[in-house]
Order: sequence, then structure tokens, then C-alpha cells
Amino acid sequence: MHSTDAQGGGRDPVWTDDALANGPHTDEDKPTKVRRMFAAIAGSYDLNNRVHSFGRDQAWRRAAVRAAGVRGGDAVLDVACGTGDLTQAFARTGASRVVGLDFTQEMLDLAGRKRGSLGEAAASKIEYINGDATGLPFGDDSFDVVSIAFGIRNVGEPDRAFAEFARVLRPGGRLVVLEFDTPRNPVVRAGNRFYSGWLMPRTASLIARDRSGAYRYLPKSVETFISRQQMLDGMAGAGFCEVSARSLTLGVCALYRGARSAGG
Repeated sequence: MHSTDAQGGGRDPVWTDDALANGPHTDEDKPTKVRRMFAAIAGSYDLNNRVHSFGRDQAWRRAAVRAAGVRGGDAVLDVACGTGDLTQAFARTGASRVVGLDFTQEMLDLAGRKRGSLGEAAASKIEYINGDATGLPFGDDSFDVVSIAFGIRNVGEPDRAFAEFARVLRPGGRLVVLEFDTPRNPVVRAGNRFYSGWLMPRTASLIARDRSGAYRYLPKSVETFISRQQMLDGMAGAGFCEVSARSLTLGVCALYRGARSAGG
């Protein structure tokens, strides 16, 4: 594991200018670099999320929970769960089991500690597992809901992850995806480009004392990621039906939803 300092900032850069020049999604070592990056910023991850989304990140997660339509007794898998905010939100519903999965142990360690802030009933539903979105350690038809919030962009092979989501969902199960998007309005788009591309990387790196390049990776990874239509096509190609996308917060974020065909 890549070493980090006491505050969580990486001692060595993970994402250099050269690594980002052609877009991080073409980097053959992307999964390893993403893991090292999140290990480096885990300690300040929640604070930076709140500050730099102006608190909207929690509203986006609540929207994802509503879109999932959790029913009493459902089993939920939250992929790329990070420090567990969305996992905990699902635990507050009528779900009977909520699994948070992430491939960065430092994130899972924080998620486990945060579970203590929940009531006993909700906390007892949660299980955290270290695992990869492209090779889920679960049998077929294991869950009623699969979610991934701001994580599909960090996966090495998104189409393979979508196929895995479909595999572990029961017929009629729901997939919900939150991901950053490019606003359609030109004024909003220009403002978001300045904020996300110039201001946020500097202030977030200062807060995190980060030298991994994580917050330079973020805008570059959004800018060079697949389009909204390609996301919908990827979900449909994996066997999801009723796929849809809607904009949140002036198009800064998109909420995707699909259902596994009742025919399997």
C-alpha cells in the first residue's frame, strides 16, 4: 500500500501532469492509482465533499435513495461506498440488509467508525466489504437494489461493472447511479468549469494537504468520461430496462436509474 502522512496526504504524486495529459481513463494503471489516491485523501474526504458541493452531496444521495424505491426487507448493495454516507442513508430505510463495498481499505475503516453515529437498529443492517466493482464477491440474484455514487467514473471497465450489477440484482431489482455531469446551460457550464477545473482543485488540496493529485484528477476525470448517452447505452447493454437520467443542481450532477428485466 502506498504510504501516506499523518494527515492523509500522499508523500508522492499519484496523478502527475503526464498521467493526466491524455485523460486518466486511458491510463493502464488507473485502478491502482485510484486506490492510492483515495487512500491519500480518506481523512479529509467528507469535509471536502461538504465544503465543495455546498452541502448538496447529501441531497444528491437522498435523491438516489428515493429513486431506488427501497421496499421493506430489501437487500441493498452500495458499490464504491467510500466513507459510507449513502450506505448509511439506505440503512435508515426499510431495507433488511445493506452492504457497502469499496476497494480502498482506508475509506472502509472510516465508514466503519461512522456507523456508530447511527441508531443500533440501522447500524446492525450494515456490513462493509473490501471488493472490486468489476468482480463482485456475491452470487447471482443477491440484491434488490445496487447503487454507486460518484464511483463509476473511477472504475477501470464501466461496462464490466454494469454487467456485474445486473448479475447480482434479482429480476425487477433497481440500479441507481450518481455521477458528475457537464451542465447544458452555457453560463452554468462556464462557471462550473472555472470552479471545478481551477478553484476547487486548489482549495481541496489545501484542506487535504494532498500531494497525490487527487483533486486535479477529479475535473479531468469528469471532463474525459463517457457522455450521458453512453452511460444509458452501457446500462441498456448490460440488460437494464427503463433506463433514465435526470439532472440535479443545474446539471452539475446526474441521477441514472435502471431496472433489471423481470425475465432475468
